[in-house]
Amino acid sequence: MGLNKAGKPTGTPAKPRKGKSAHIESKRGVKNWVEADDWLRARGIEDIECITPDLAGVPRGKMMPTSKFTSNTSLSLPSSVFKQTISGEYPAETGDFRYDPLDGDLKLMPDLSTLASVPWETDPTAQVICDIVDKDSKPVAYTPRSVLRHVLDLYEERGWRPVVAPEIEFYLVAQSEDPDMALKPPRGRSGRTIVGGQSYTIAGVNEFDELVDDIYDFSEKQGLEIDTLIHEEGPAQLEINLRHGDPIELADQVFMFKRTIREAALNHGMYATFMAKPMQEEAGSAMHIHQSVIDAKTGRNIFSNADGSPSEAFYHFIGGMQHFIPKSLVMMAPYVNSYRRMTPDMSCPVNNAWGYDNRTTAFRVPSSEPVARRVENRLPSSDANPYLALAASLACGWIGMVNEIVPGSPAEKAVNEGSVDLPRGLLEAVSLLESEPYFARVFGQDFVDTYAGVKRGEFETFMRVISPWEREFLLLNV
Repeated sequence: MGLNKAGKPTGTPAKPRKGKSAHIESKRGVKNWVEADDWLRARGIEDIECITPDLAGVPRGKMMPTSKFTSNTSLSLPSSVFKQTISGEYPAETGDFRYDPLDGDLKLMPDLSTLASVPWETDPTAQVICDIVDKDSKPVAYTPRSVLRHVLDLYEERGWRPVVAPEIEFYLVAQSEDPDMALKPPRGRSGRTIVGGQSYTIAGVNEFDELVDDIYDFSEKQGLEIDTLIHEEGPAQLEINLRHGDPIELADQVFMFKRTIREAALNHGMYATFMAKPMQEEAGSAMHIHQSVIDAKTGRNIFSNADGSPSEAFYHFIGGMQHFIPKSLVMMAPYVNSYRRMTPDMSCPVNNAWGYDNRTTAFRVPSSEPVARRVENRLPSSDANPYLALAASLACGWIGMVNEIVPGSPAEKAVNEGSVDLPRGLLEAVSLLESEPYFARVFGQDFVDTYAGVKRGEFETFMRVISPWEREFLLLNV
């Protein structure tokens, strides 16, 4: 296995396309409304999707004709969009969480640098990611992009700039309308259902070659940059690695990739799921985050000293993650299902340990040259909102560097066996988020209160459901 320029292991490289579209998008190409108007006219765009991630990372927004989008029309969404559970309900008021019955409007402010085509639509359609502001055009602090931006502002105040590279795992599953049915892997091009244990096999990827072609094609047309694609451990479980870069840009890419992969899968008669643990007895799906920090003036990786040795900042970053990430885990493991992934002996860390090139730890330091020294956070699950997972991971590292938190000793053996040394369930994780005073500063108190309220509401909806385990073991035994 080789290394890319970031010192990152490569898997299956991006394949040559069979035929490129006339409009392959450049990264962050549109800078202002004049360029946006030219961009839309050149492509004959008829409709625009103005979207923004809610707390779950679900795209919310409005679709409109291009003429309305470019005519300085004010775009609004009700504030309730950011206070809904994943099931679309509004949680009861608990603690400091309050639901505003007036449901006032918030404004959508298009980030024109994210303007891209929607390649799966039959009519010429574009999409743009929007920020959320209030009636005075001030950022709404509890919305996901604002939370991440606030964390990045803290880095900027210190003269630092974080660099990240997410890796997103997901499962392909056969379509089913019955939520009580266990999920099953789909049939590949061989006509057979793929089995587990196919980690890094090219044959496993080739089973879904036409789907992978569509993912690459859709990605090119949106300016999304795939670094590598591999088959993971589970049956029909794939992983896409993205190139390293700015956290907002990479969060945007994950946000758009999830949508892209789902659409490509639907075109081939299957589902793509980013559930953390979609199949019993199989490995869960993660969103690993590689992180480094550079000096904003010099571009030097501050995790390495001039002689190439690890710096104090590097160790303090790890110390901050060790101490604070268990308290912010609910931002990286946001659902009841997320904690099913954190099971011993199932290719998932269950601790806050760190180590050199040790995949059983929560925080792995991959082998690399000093210029590419980085820390991989292996705890986030693929169901996490990418903006919030990145915000939490980077914030914990920032706290560590600012407070010079010393990490424990690196693990030199397997540490994902035995007990789980992290919050074991959603409510415990929510309580830890609320109880840490530092989080009001790095995330904002409004976000902490809103997010905790929504998560408690989701737990209550989960508690209404009777599971197969209860019917299996309690029906005739108690």
